[in-house]
Amino acid sequence: MDDVFVGSLMSSPVYTVSNDTSLQNAGETMREHKIGSTIVVGDDDHLEGIITATDFIHVVAEGDPDPNATVASVMSTEVITTTASESVQTAADIMIEHGFDHLPVVDGEAVIGVITTTDLTAYLSTTEDPSPS
Repeated sequence: MDDVFVGSLMSSPVYTVSNDTSLQNAGETMREHKIGSTIVVGDDDHLEGIITATDFIHVVAEGDPDPNATVASVMSTEVITTTASESVQTAADIMIEHGFDHLPVVDGEAVIGVITTTDLTAYLSTTEDPSPS
């Protein structure tokens, strides 16, 4: 997988929300586009965070969510990223090391995609023989 690059597997376009987007609207965006995360950006499209389906599970598990809650109240703000030219192996290693299912792909300051465990699984399913054979 060292000769396969993130850019060839990443999901794009990136669906974004701002940090003042309601949790409800962020959830609707994720459901509408059938995605497991959305990127949180500032006014200048600068990466501010990520919100995932797991974040929504935590909100529900902690009790009745505030109907006025915004993405800023639950998003992860210390976001690790990768680039389109990074090897898929390195991206997979980062995801395993940190327990991530979604890794934003950046070009400078701009988020250009997201690589997910689903993207990696789809790739592996086309390159590996099923086991047991």
